[in-house]
Amino acid sequence: MRIAVISAAAALFAAGSTLAAPASVEVKIGPELQAKATKTYGVRELEYLATDLRKTVAARLADSRAYDGARIEMTLMDATPNRPTFKQMSDRPGLSFQSFGLGGARIAGQIVTADGKASPIDYKWYESDIRWEHMNSTWGDAQTTFQQFAARLGRGQLIASR
Repeated sequence: MRIAVISAAAALFAAGSTLAAPASVEVKIGPELQAKATKTYGVRELEYLATDLRKTVAARLADSRAYDGARIEMTLMDATPNRPTFKQMSDRPGLSFQSFGLGGARIAGQIVTADGKASPIDYKWYESDIRWEHMNSTWGDAQTTFQQFAARLGRGQLIASR
C-alpha cells in the first residue's frame, strides 16, 4: 500500500513539474557594443557571442528548471576579446593571433516571471590576471562570464546591481 501511495505522489509531482514551460531566453546587443562591433570587432563576432550566451543560459535553466515559465531578457552590454578578432587582424596587418589580453563581458536585462513580476539583472566579470590569458580563445573570458552568469541563474539567484 505504501508503494502505491509513493508512486502516486511521484506521478503527481512529475506531472506538475512538466506543466511549467522552460524559461524563454532572449539576447539583444547593446547599442555601444553594436557600434564597437561595426567599427572594431566585426558584426559576425557579436552574432556568435549572442548565440553562445542564449544557448548557455537556456541549457543551464533547462537542466535546473529554475525560472520555469519566466522570460529572461538579456542585453549584452559589453564584451572584450582575449585575442584579436578576424576584423581586427585584417584592419591591422601587423597584429598577431598570438597577441592576448584581458577579456570579459557585461550582461544586463530583466527576468519576467510567469505572474508578470520583473526583476533586473546586471552581471559583469572581467579577468584581472594576465597569467591565465595565453591559453584563452578569442572570447574565452566572455564565455566564462556567460557560464558564471548561467550557473547563478540556474541556482535561482537573481543578479542585480553587481
